[in-house]
Amino acid sequence: MELISVKRIWDRGEHNAFTDLIAFQKALFCVFREGSAHVSPDGALRVLRSVDAGDTWQSVALLSSTQADLRDGKLVEFQGELLLLGGGAPHDKSGLQSYLWCSKDGICWSEPLEVADKGYWLWRLTAHQGSLYGVGYRAGPDGDTRLYKSDDGIAFNTWINVFNNQGYVNESSLVFHQDNGFCLLRRDPVWGPEFLGLLGKSSPPFNHWQWQALDKRIGGPVMFIYQSRLLAVVRLYEGQIRTALVEIEPDAGTIKELLTLPSQGDTSYAGVVLNGDILWVSYYSSHELAIVSHSEGTKDQDNKTQDKSKTMIYFAQIKLADEI
Repeated sequence: MELISVKRIWDRGEHNAFTDLIAFQKALFCVFREGSAHVSPDGALRVLRSVDAGDTWQSVALLSSTQADLRDGKLVEFQGELLLLGGGAPHDKSGLQSYLWCSKDGICWSEPLEVADKGYWLWRLTAHQGSLYGVGYRAGPDGDTRLYKSDDGIAFNTWINVFNNQGYVNESSLVFHQDNGFCLLRRDPVWGPEFLGLLGKSSPPFNHWQWQALDKRIGGPVMFIYQSRLLAVVRLYEGQIRTALVEIEPDAGTIKELLTLPSQGDTSYAGVVLNGDILWVSYYSSHELAIVSHSEGTKDQDNKTQDKSKTMIYFAQIKLADEI
Protein backbone atom coordinates (compact mmCIF):
# COMPACT_ATOMS: atom_id res chain seq x y z
CA MET A 1 0.00 0.00 0.00
CA GLU A 2 1.37 3.36 -1.00
CA LEU A 3 0.32 7.00 -0.83
CA ILE A 4 0.98 8.05 -4.43
CA SER A 5 0.15 11.72 -4.06
CA VAL A 6 -1.84 14.25 -2.10
CA LYS A 7 -2.63 17.80 -3.16
CA ARG A 8 -4.64 20.71 -1.90
CA ILE A 9 -7.51 21.38 -4.32
CA TRP A 10 -9.45 24.17 -2.56
CA ASP A 11 -8.67 26.77 0.11
CA ARG A 12 -10.65 29.86 -0.91
CA GLY A 13 -13.28 29.68 1.82
CA GLU A 14 -12.53 30.60 5.42
CA HIS A 15 -13.59 27.10 6.45
CA ASN A 16 -13.63 24.31 3.85
CA ALA A 17 -14.77 20.94 5.13
CA PHE A 18 -16.98 17.81 5.05
CA THR A 19 -16.28 16.36 1.61
CA ASP A 20 -17.60 13.67 -0.68
CA LEU A 21 -16.36 12.32 -4.01
CA ILE A 22 -17.91 10.47 -6.94
CA ALA A 23 -17.11 9.44 -10.51
CA PHE A 24 -19.90 10.51 -12.88
CA GLN A 25 -19.95 10.86 -16.67
CA LYS A 26 -16.19 10.31 -17.06
CA ALA A 27 -15.36 13.01 -14.51
CA LEU A 28 -14.73 13.28 -10.79
CA PHE A 29 -16.99 15.49 -8.69
CA CYS A 30 -16.10 16.68 -5.20
CA VAL A 31 -18.57 18.45 -2.92
CA PHE A 32 -17.84 20.16 0.41
CA ARG A 33 -19.15 22.81 2.76
CA GLU A 34 -17.72 26.31 2.46
CA GLY A 35 -18.40 28.79 5.25
CA SER A 36 -16.88 31.35 7.58
CA ALA A 37 -16.43 28.85 10.44
CA HIS A 38 -16.94 25.20 11.41
CA VAL A 39 -20.45 26.19 12.52
CA SER A 40 -21.78 29.37 10.92
CA PRO A 41 -25.04 30.48 9.29
CA ASP A 42 -23.49 30.96 5.85
CA GLY A 43 -22.58 27.38 4.99
CA ALA A 44 -22.94 26.56 1.27
CA LEU A 45 -22.19 23.44 -0.77
CA ARG A 46 -19.54 23.89 -3.43
CA VAL A 47 -19.09 21.36 -6.24
CA LEU A 48 -15.76 20.87 -8.03
CA ARG A 49 -15.19 18.85 -11.18
CA SER A 50 -12.06 17.22 -12.58
CA VAL A 51 -11.92 15.75 -16.08
CA ASP A 52 -8.28 14.60 -15.79
CA ALA A 53 -8.44 12.07 -12.90
CA GLY A 54 -7.92 14.68 -10.20
CA ASP A 55 -4.99 16.55 -11.70
CA THR A 56 -6.89 19.84 -12.01
CA TRP A 57 -10.22 20.98 -10.56
CA GLN A 58 -12.77 23.64 -11.47
CA SER A 59 -15.67 24.98 -9.42
CA VAL A 60 -18.91 24.22 -11.29
CA ALA A 61 -21.64 24.97 -8.73
CA LEU A 62 -22.33 26.65 -5.39
CA LEU A 63 -25.59 25.75 -3.65
CA SER A 64 -26.66 28.13 -0.90
CA SER A 65 -29.70 29.06 1.15
CA THR A 66 -30.88 32.29 2.74
CA GLN A 67 -32.72 30.29 5.39
CA ALA A 68 -30.24 27.63 6.52
CA ASP A 69 -26.63 26.64 7.00
CA LEU A 70 -26.05 23.86 4.45
CA ARG A 71 -23.77 21.07 5.63
CA ASP A 72 -22.22 17.71 4.75
CA GLY A 73 -23.00 17.28 1.08
CA LYS A 74 -23.03 13.66 -0.13
CA LEU A 75 -23.13 12.45 -3.74
CA VAL A 76 -24.75 9.35 -5.22
CA GLU A 77 -25.65 8.29 -8.76
CA PHE A 78 -29.21 7.01 -9.09
CA GLN A 79 -31.29 6.25 -12.17
CA GLY A 80 -28.85 8.06 -14.44
CA GLU A 81 -28.77 11.28 -12.42
CA LEU A 82 -26.38 12.69 -9.86
CA LEU A 83 -28.02 13.33 -6.50
CA LEU A 84 -26.64 15.65 -3.84
CA LEU A 85 -27.82 15.15 -0.27
CA GLY A 86 -27.22 17.75 2.42
CA GLY A 87 -28.42 18.87 5.82
CA GLY A 88 -29.83 22.32 6.44
CA ALA A 89 -29.61 23.88 9.91
CA PRO A 90 -32.32 26.58 9.73
CA HIS A 91 -31.58 30.04 11.04
CA ASP A 92 -34.87 30.06 12.96
CA LYS A 93 -33.80 26.94 14.93
CA SER A 94 -36.95 25.10 13.81
CA GLY A 95 -35.14 21.78 13.45
CA LEU A 96 -32.73 20.33 10.91
CA GLN A 97 -34.05 19.44 7.48
CA SER A 98 -32.41 17.12 4.95
CA TYR A 99 -32.41 18.31 1.33
CA LEU A 100 -31.83 16.60 -2.00
CA TRP A 101 -30.77 18.22 -5.28
CA CYS A 102 -30.54 16.39 -8.61
CA SER A 103 -28.52 17.04 -11.77
CA LYS A 104 -28.04 15.46 -15.17
CA ASP A 105 -24.51 16.79 -15.58
CA GLY A 106 -23.24 17.76 -12.12
CA ILE A 107 -23.23 21.44 -13.12
CA CYS A 108 -26.87 22.53 -13.28
CA TRP A 109 -28.84 21.54 -10.18
CA SER A 110 -32.54 21.41 -9.36
CA GLU A 111 -34.23 23.27 -6.54
CA PRO A 112 -33.85 21.42 -3.21
CA LEU A 113 -36.36 18.76 -2.23
CA GLU A 114 -37.11 18.21 1.45
CA VAL A 115 -36.56 14.54 2.31
CA ALA A 116 -36.91 12.31 5.39
CA ASP A 117 -38.38 13.46 8.70
CA LYS A 118 -37.68 16.93 10.00
CA GLY A 119 -35.23 16.72 12.85
CA TYR A 120 -33.52 13.62 11.40
CA TRP A 121 -30.27 14.22 9.54
CA LEU A 122 -30.17 11.84 6.58
CA TRP A 123 -26.41 11.73 6.36
CA ARG A 124 -25.44 9.56 3.37
CA LEU A 125 -27.22 7.53 0.67
CA THR A 126 -26.18 4.19 -0.81
CA ALA A 127 -27.74 2.66 -3.94
CA HIS A 128 -28.53 -1.05 -3.89
CA GLN A 129 -30.65 -3.09 -6.32
CA GLY A 130 -32.66 -0.15 -7.60
CA SER A 131 -33.25 1.51 -4.23
CA LEU A 132 -31.54 4.09 -2.03
CA TYR A 133 -30.80 3.41 1.62
CA GLY A 134 -29.65 5.91 4.23
CA VAL A 135 -29.44 6.39 7.98
CA GLY A 136 -30.88 9.53 9.55
CA TYR A 137 -29.94 10.55 13.08
CA ARG A 138 -31.66 12.75 15.64
CA ALA A 139 -29.31 14.41 18.09
CA GLY A 140 -30.11 14.80 21.78
CA PRO A 141 -30.04 12.89 25.08
CA ASP A 142 -32.89 10.70 23.82
CA GLY A 143 -31.66 10.65 20.21
CA ASP A 144 -31.71 7.70 17.86
CA THR A 145 -31.27 6.72 14.23
CA ARG A 146 -33.71 5.64 11.51
CA LEU A 147 -33.08 3.60 8.40
CA TYR A 148 -34.71 5.09 5.29
CA LYS A 149 -35.38 3.55 1.89
CA SER A 150 -36.42 5.16 -1.39
CA ASP A 151 -37.34 3.49 -4.67
CA ASP A 152 -37.62 6.71 -6.68
CA GLY A 153 -35.14 9.13 -5.11
CA ILE A 154 -38.00 11.39 -4.02
CA ALA A 155 -40.01 9.70 -1.29
CA PHE A 156 -37.88 8.38 1.57
CA ASN A 157 -39.84 5.97 3.70
CA THR A 158 -38.89 4.80 7.16
CA TRP A 159 -37.64 1.23 6.78
CA ILE A 160 -36.68 0.81 10.45
CA ASN A 161 -38.11 3.33 12.92
CA VAL A 162 -35.43 2.81 15.59
CA PHE A 163 -32.34 1.60 13.76
CA ASN A 164 -29.93 2.00 16.67
CA ASN A 165 -30.01 4.05 19.88
CA GLN A 166 -27.00 2.71 21.78
CA GLY A 167 -25.59 6.05 22.92
CA TYR A 168 -25.17 9.21 20.87
CA VAL A 169 -25.28 7.48 17.48
CA ASN A 170 -24.94 9.79 14.50
CA GLU A 171 -22.87 9.67 11.27
CA SER A 172 -22.95 6.49 9.22
CA SER A 173 -21.88 4.64 6.09
CA LEU A 174 -23.71 1.73 4.45
CA VAL A 175 -22.32 -0.82 1.99
CA PHE A 176 -23.81 -3.97 0.48
CA HIS A 177 -21.76 -7.03 -0.43
CA GLN A 178 -22.66 -10.64 -1.23
CA ASP A 179 -26.26 -10.28 -0.05
CA ASN A 180 -25.19 -8.64 3.21
CA GLY A 181 -25.59 -5.07 4.36
CA PHE A 182 -23.02 -3.44 6.63
CA CYS A 183 -23.32 -0.17 8.56
CA LEU A 184 -20.44 1.70 10.19
CA LEU A 185 -21.94 3.98 12.84
CA ARG A 186 -20.26 6.75 14.79
CA ARG A 187 -20.82 7.32 18.52
CA ASP A 188 -19.63 10.21 20.69
CA PRO A 189 -19.50 10.56 24.50
CA VAL A 190 -21.80 13.57 24.58
CA TRP A 191 -25.05 12.30 26.15
CA GLY A 192 -23.57 9.16 27.66
CA PRO A 193 -20.33 7.25 28.14
CA GLU A 194 -20.47 5.22 24.91
CA PHE A 195 -17.93 6.29 22.30
CA LEU A 196 -16.70 3.23 20.38
CA GLY A 197 -17.82 2.86 16.78
CA LEU A 198 -20.47 0.28 15.94
CA LEU A 199 -20.69 -2.20 13.07
CA GLY A 200 -24.09 -3.46 11.99
CA LYS A 201 -24.78 -6.43 9.73
CA SER A 202 -27.99 -7.56 8.05
CA SER A 203 -29.33 -9.70 5.21
CA PRO A 204 -32.28 -8.97 2.88
CA PRO A 205 -34.72 -7.36 3.35
CA PHE A 206 -32.45 -5.48 5.79
CA ASN A 207 -35.06 -4.95 8.49
CA HIS A 208 -33.18 -6.81 11.25
CA TRP A 209 -29.60 -5.86 12.15
CA GLN A 210 -27.01 -7.31 14.52
CA TRP A 211 -24.62 -4.85 16.14
CA GLN A 212 -21.17 -5.11 17.64
CA ALA A 213 -18.97 -2.51 19.28
CA LEU A 214 -15.61 -1.98 17.63
CA ASP A 215 -12.38 -1.11 19.44
CA LYS A 216 -11.91 2.50 18.36
CA ARG A 217 -13.75 5.79 18.25
CA ILE A 218 -14.28 7.01 14.70
CA GLY A 219 -15.67 10.08 12.97
CA GLY A 220 -16.90 11.05 9.49
CA PRO A 221 -17.01 7.46 8.21
CA VAL A 222 -17.09 6.38 4.58
CA MET A 223 -16.87 2.63 3.98
CA PHE A 224 -16.20 0.59 0.82
CA ILE A 225 -15.44 -2.96 -0.29
CA TYR A 226 -12.04 -3.97 -1.66
CA GLN A 227 -11.23 -7.63 -2.35
CA SER A 228 -14.23 -8.64 -0.18
CA ARG A 229 -12.79 -6.70 2.77
CA LEU A 230 -14.44 -3.86 4.65
CA LEU A 231 -12.29 -0.76 4.34
CA ALA A 232 -13.10 2.77 5.44
CA VAL A 233 -11.65 6.25 5.68
CA VAL A 234 -12.37 7.75 9.09
CA ARG A 235 -11.20 10.21 11.69
CA LEU A 236 -9.22 8.49 14.45
CA TYR A 237 -8.95 10.04 17.90
CA GLU A 238 -6.36 8.25 20.00
CA GLY A 239 -3.09 10.15 20.05
CA GLN A 240 -3.04 12.81 17.35
CA ILE A 241 -6.40 13.27 15.63
CA ARG A 242 -5.98 12.25 12.00
CA THR A 243 -7.63 10.94 8.86
CA ALA A 244 -6.79 7.31 8.15
CA LEU A 245 -7.54 4.44 5.83
CA VAL A 246 -8.57 1.49 8.00
CA GLU A 247 -9.74 -2.10 7.70
CA ILE A 248 -12.73 -3.24 9.74
CA GLU A 249 -12.45 -6.86 10.84
CA PRO A 250 -15.97 -8.04 11.76
CA ASP A 251 -14.91 -11.34 13.33
CA ALA A 252 -12.48 -9.65 15.72
CA GLY A 253 -14.48 -6.43 16.10
CA THR A 254 -11.36 -4.39 15.42
CA ILE A 255 -10.34 -1.38 13.35
CA LYS A 256 -6.85 -1.72 11.88
CA GLU A 257 -5.11 1.43 10.70
CA LEU A 258 -3.55 0.82 7.30
CA LEU A 259 -2.40 4.27 6.17
CA THR A 260 -2.46 7.74 7.67
CA LEU A 261 -3.13 10.66 5.36
CA PRO A 262 -1.40 14.03 5.94
CA SER A 263 -3.85 15.44 8.48
CA GLN A 264 -4.31 16.86 11.94
CA GLY A 265 -6.83 18.63 14.14
CA ASP A 266 -10.04 19.56 12.34
CA THR A 267 -10.01 16.83 9.69
CA SER A 268 -11.59 13.82 7.95
CA TYR A 269 -15.10 13.49 6.35
CA ALA A 270 -13.73 11.79 3.28
CA GLY A 271 -15.17 10.75 -0.03
CA VAL A 272 -13.79 7.75 -1.91
CA VAL A 273 -13.76 6.40 -5.46
CA LEU A 274 -12.22 3.01 -6.16
CA ASN A 275 -10.62 2.74 -9.61
CA GLY A 276 -9.14 -0.74 -9.84
CA ASP A 277 -6.34 -0.87 -7.28
CA ILE A 278 -6.18 2.93 -7.04
CA LEU A 279 -8.22 4.66 -4.35
CA TRP A 280 -9.07 8.32 -4.88
CA VAL A 281 -9.85 10.17 -1.63
CA SER A 282 -11.17 13.65 -0.91
CA TYR A 283 -10.89 14.96 2.65
CA TYR A 284 -10.26 18.11 4.62
CA SER A 285 -7.65 19.02 7.19
CA SER A 286 -5.99 21.83 9.12
CA HIS A 287 -2.57 20.18 9.37
CA GLU A 288 -0.70 22.75 7.28
CA LEU A 289 -1.16 25.29 10.08
CA ALA A 290 1.18 23.25 12.29
CA ILE A 291 3.85 23.18 9.58
CA VAL A 292 3.74 26.93 9.06
CA SER A 293 3.62 27.87 12.73
CA HIS A 294 6.87 26.00 13.42
CA SER A 295 8.78 27.76 10.66
CA GLU A 296 7.64 31.39 10.85
CA GLY A 297 8.17 33.86 13.64
CA THR A 298 8.03 37.53 12.69
CA LYS A 299 4.87 39.62 13.01
CA ASP A 300 4.34 39.65 9.24
CA GLN A 301 4.96 35.93 9.10
CA ASP A 302 2.50 35.40 11.96
CA ASN A 303 -0.11 37.12 9.82
CA LYS A 304 0.68 34.61 7.08
CA THR A 305 0.26 31.84 9.65
CA GLN A 306 -3.15 33.22 10.58
CA ASP A 307 -4.11 33.29 6.91
CA LYS A 308 -3.42 29.55 6.74
CA SER A 309 -5.21 28.67 9.98
CA LYS A 310 -8.23 27.36 8.11
CA THR A 311 -9.20 23.94 6.93
CA MET A 312 -8.56 23.07 3.31
CA ILE A 313 -9.70 20.41 0.85
CA TYR A 314 -7.31 17.69 -0.30
CA PHE A 315 -7.28 14.99 -2.96
CA ALA A 316 -5.17 11.88 -2.41
CA GLN A 317 -4.32 8.88 -4.56
CA ILE A 318 -3.51 5.60 -2.82
CA LYS A 319 -2.20 2.41 -4.42
CA LEU A 320 -3.88 -0.50 -2.69
CA ALA A 321 -1.81 -3.64 -2.43
CA ASP A 322 -2.99 -6.92 -3.90
CA GLU A 323 -3.11 -8.28 -0.38
CA ILE A 324 -3.82 -6.09 2.63
